[in-house]
Amino acid sequence: MNGSESDNNEKQIIFNISKEENFPDWYTEICRVAELVDIRYGVKGFTPFLPWSFMSMDIMFDIYERTLKGKKHLPMLFPTVIPEGNLTKEADHVEGFTPQVFWIKDIGEGKELEEPLALRPTSETAIYPLYSLWVRSWRDLPMKRYQKCSVFRSEVKSTRPFLRGREFLWIESHNVFATHEEGKAQVMEDLETTQEVVTGEYGIPVMIFRRTQWDKFPGGVDTYAADTLMPDGKVIQLPSTHDLGDNFARAFDITYLDESNEDVYAFQTCYGPAVSRIYGAMISIHGDDKGLRLPFKIAPYQVVIIPIFTEKTEKKVMDYCHGIESRLTKTAIRVHLDDCDQTPGWKYNYWEMKGVPVRVEAGPRDIKGEKAVVFRRDTMKRESVSVDELSDRVKELGKAIDDNLRKIAESKFEDLVVDAETIGQVDEALNRGKIARIEFCTTQMAGFACAEHIKDQTGGEIRGTRIDIEEEPTSVCLVCGKPAEEIVYIARSY
Repeated sequence: MNGSESDNNEKQIIFNISKEENFPDWYTEICRVAELVDIRYGVKGFTPFLPWSFMSMDIMFDIYERTLKGKKHLPMLFPTVIPEGNLTKEADHVEGFTPQVFWIKDIGEGKELEEPLALRPTSETAIYPLYSLWVRSWRDLPMKRYQKCSVFRSEVKSTRPFLRGREFLWIESHNVFATHEEGKAQVMEDLETTQEVVTGEYGIPVMIFRRTQWDKFPGGVDTYAADTLMPDGKVIQLPSTHDLGDNFARAFDITYLDESNEDVYAFQTCYGPAVSRIYGAMISIHGDDKGLRLPFKIAPYQVVIIPIFTEKTEKKVMDYCHGIESRLTKTAIRVHLDDCDQTPGWKYNYWEMKGVPVRVEAGPRDIKGEKAVVFRRDTMKRESVSVDELSDRVKELGKAIDDNLRKIAESKFEDLVVDAETIGQVDEALNRGKIARIEFCTTQMAGFACAEHIKDQTGGEIRGTRIDIEEEPTSVCLVCGKPAEEIVYIARSY
């Protein structure tokens, strides 16, 4: 049977859930049927990542690391455990993270460790004691290092694969500078990296905010974070970057001899893209009612080949498909030839659910014309392509698919922000899956009570102030009535 003439009646529905109307069920079911995770591990919040998700995350890590290395970050890897004494050196930091820490206190049959060890919730207190030894003079700076690792936090909210787990996969970049100005410049570079990778490579649009002082990284000066919009109208935080000032340098004695031969404290930043969480956001944003729609750049298989044959034509068709597989592989396209004994219709549905960007179908008529039928997962459209032009056409389609998925995602941001002047208007906006923009007293600690009032009344949290546009308040805080110092954005979040 020719690929373009496949029998639609033999198709079987493998996945069909409305993402927009029932996102929680959509998400839970796609994680199961697409074999992204196995939730049967038996420890809440700890989930095995299966090949289909991990292969994509591996590619995502490669893209991120390549970008960081291009900006002069060097890789390293620190131990998973942190001595209790290290963790408690920076008071605000330990206060912020201690409730989430997993502790190791015993060895074997009840023998106590001399000092409890924390599974790293983040690595400042693991890395910075050695930075105090590595940084000696101004010639050692800037020092820009990162590691790819797991971190562990006892998530108190309900856990969900990728989006909220007790162990997640990330990159953390830790940088040391001679001046605070250099540190602030690094923070801006981190935000550019987020745009380049998360939006440019993964196709996920973000809004970047400077967080409030009650929502910043514990022990830091300022936190900046990228939020994206999920299908249920909530936002989720993706990469965040932190201006640490010289707070940690003072706690961990990270000093250097400057050019005047004076011993001075260094300034630091840290940056944390949680790739497993970004993956969860990515599949949520790009998926549709038929399942996953993976960007071409990060799909484990960019192309799946479906042979269509009868008993008499099987060998000829399979030889032809192996030839197509060889052509595509030689041009660095990740390709899979599906030679299992299921029907073509079943395979179509299966790989559509798995989100493979391009499907190539070939049968006896295609062989006669030296062609193949090419199917795009994002638009569900087919075209016939000459085998000689197939590799180039697949790459063209790959770029078009990635551009289209990003544009579809960005369209969700249109008319997303709603101005609100009362608590009732904030609540109404959030109920419609929007982000409310309000005039607010202050994002310093004095504004915390007003923020808590808004959260109690609406379930929305202040995400912070925009850094990409200039906004000046002209009225008063909608909670306390004091003159507004900031324009802030409110959303319900994960």
